Amino acid sequence: MSRISVRGFAVASATAVTTVGAVVGVASGSTPAVDDNNFEATAADTTLLADIPAGQQAQVQTASLTQQADAQASAADATAKKSAEESARVQAAKDAKSKKQAAEDRLEKERQEKQDRAERASRSEVRSTASFATQSSYTVAEVQAMARQMIPGDQFQCFSNIVNHESSWNYRASNASSGAYGLVQALPGSKMASAGADWQTNPATQIKWGLNYMDSRYGSPCGAWSFWQANSWY
Repeated sequence: MSRISVRGFAVASATAVTTVGAVVGVASGSTPAVDDNNFEATAADTTLLADIPAGQQAQVQTASLTQQADAQASAADATAKKSAEESARVQAAKDAKSKKQAAEDRLEKERQEKQDRAERASRSEVRSTASFATQSSYTVAEVQAMARQMIPGDQFQCFSNIVNHESSWNYRASNASSGAYGLVQALPGSKMASAGADWQTNPATQIKWGLNYMDSRYGSPCGAWSFWQANSWY
């Protein structure tokens, strides 16, 4: 029951009691003291409540439900906004992390490229300044000693693996069927003339050419060795 209906019931009851009291007073021969003001106010209230349309309670209830719905909608909007803000924050953090990783990868790549250029330049400098006394012949140990002086330490084993398979460190090795020649079996052997006119008899010239070939085509002797392992040629 709404507040209006309860108050109406209370006023109506008070009015009925007052009326009964007046009748009883008259019957007993006493004159009841009637407060004109209270009576008029009570009558006015009763008349006012009586004039309220019966459907007003439904309107009040509808208005209350509308307010509740509005409050719930506002709460839902606030929750959705908070969720969207959290999602945006998480995505921003992911994007920042991705950008940071990309920047670090780029710097690492640039560093590696710089290091590779420096190593290639160093190898080139070693090859260009290497000086070996010309001999009529060279032992395997002497040829390997030349190679160790001309090739960076971290690349020597890969270079040695290829030479072992191609010529067994014989700088005069020749393939009669293909025309390949020397330590690294250049095909044809005359290609090594770009490193020196003595390519047929000087192991240092052959090493110089072979290292240039591996660097230019595979990036390094180890790159050439990886290819050789997969294909049995390079």
